[in-house]
Amino acid sequence: MPSKRNTQEPTLTGGHHELDPYLPRTGNLGYRISRYALVLDYRVSSNRLAGVATITATSYQRLTRFTFDLAASLRVDRVTVNGARVRFSHRTGKLSVTPSEPIPPGGAMTVVVRYNGNPRPIRSQWGTVGWEELDDGALCANQPNGASSWFPCDDHPEAKAPFHIEITTDSPYYALANGRLVSKQRRAAMTTWVYDQVEPMSTYLASIQIGQYERRELSTGDVAVHALFPKRLASNFTVSFARQVKMVDAFTEMFGPYPFAQYTAVVTDDELDIPLEAQSFSTFGANHCDGTLDHERLIAHELAHQWFGNSVTCARWQDIWLHEGFACYSEWLWSQHSGGRSADEWARHYYEKLRQTRFTTPLADPGPAQMFDDWLYKRGAITLHALRLRIGDGEFFALLHRWTDKYRYRTATTEDFVALASTFTAAPLGDIWRDWLYTVELPPFPTLRPHA
Repeated sequence: MPSKRNTQEPTLTGGHHELDPYLPRTGNLGYRISRYALVLDYRVSSNRLAGVATITATSYQRLTRFTFDLAASLRVDRVTVNGARVRFSHRTGKLSVTPSEPIPPGGAMTVVVRYNGNPRPIRSQWGTVGWEELDDGALCANQPNGASSWFPCDDHPEAKAPFHIEITTDSPYYALANGRLVSKQRRAAMTTWVYDQVEPMSTYLASIQIGQYERRELSTGDVAVHALFPKRLASNFTVSFARQVKMVDAFTEMFGPYPFAQYTAVVTDDELDIPLEAQSFSTFGANHCDGTLDHERLIAHELAHQWFGNSVTCARWQDIWLHEGFACYSEWLWSQHSGGRSADEWARHYYEKLRQTRFTTPLADPGPAQMFDDWLYKRGAITLHALRLRIGDGEFFALLHRWTDKYRYRTATTEDFVALASTFTAAPLGDIWRDWLYTVELPPFPTLRPHA
């Protein structure tokens, strides 16, 4: 087995990005954020959040004004740019900042935003996303545009940056954020938790989880694996997540080194419709921790996102199959690895279901209304299966290792994957991409074909 711990230095992605046509109202132009430092105070009983966001950025054009995404439910008290208090306006989900002097191209900016309010999810065509108050705590489910429900940001998947997050909350509660816990200090009835997420992170993956949790150490090996869950679910957790560490080991073998310092599985005391991905941890509902292995495919799916989605992130939302198709295929790989149905059996099972689906858009550009539809997950997974059958297991898994290495902590597109795949075989692949990615109609089930 290869070494599980990645030693590659984190790098930032490109200097600037375009607005995403799937979410043209989120994301901002004119600058590149290099770091977020969030100092947050959250009172559980009143769902009251007070925050100070220090955002370090560099302009790539002359700026007389610039914007951040920030929900209207939060009130901005003060903004400074490079230490000077400046004028701002806050409406329709945008915080507009006017510096005292224009920022020249290549100019460094340190923007400090003080704000407060009662955070709540943002309504979107995909339901409500962002900060969510639980019965006894809180969580963040930002995908795709909910980060601004709790901090000012450039809410675009390509705009990755390291994060420093300090969260102070009531002492009975455990507060989890992305990255490594670097300090914890209790003062009277409040405790401050400090986390550093040094690997660049897309804003939709930033998250806070607050609840009355027990913490269990599952592994202290090359990848530290932890768990948080309500005390009442301790015995259920032991069964439902029994193979979590083995799963980390198996995916490390299949995909390459785990990309972060640690992994945490969180189980809330509330039921959740679906689990939630965040960088370095995943959140499951109490209904996913029922003392059986019935939801193990979801555990595999969310863990796989640490490689496919969190470390290697789609540069455009139209490429979401690079997250969900890969994570779905990982469910099937784990099933086969752990003695269940093979990946081929699962592919055939879901292909029969897809035959009953009416497709209106191609996998490589599903449109915003369909980008989280179940067909995209399954068709994306079968696309990978078709590729695996064409190039063989050895080259397929070598490709996955190269993909997660080349684009680690970066963003990538469908075209990037197609180009990289072509270097792992002399066999023609154009028909696979044409039929599975760019054609609306469902092609025939892939067959094993001898390759050169």
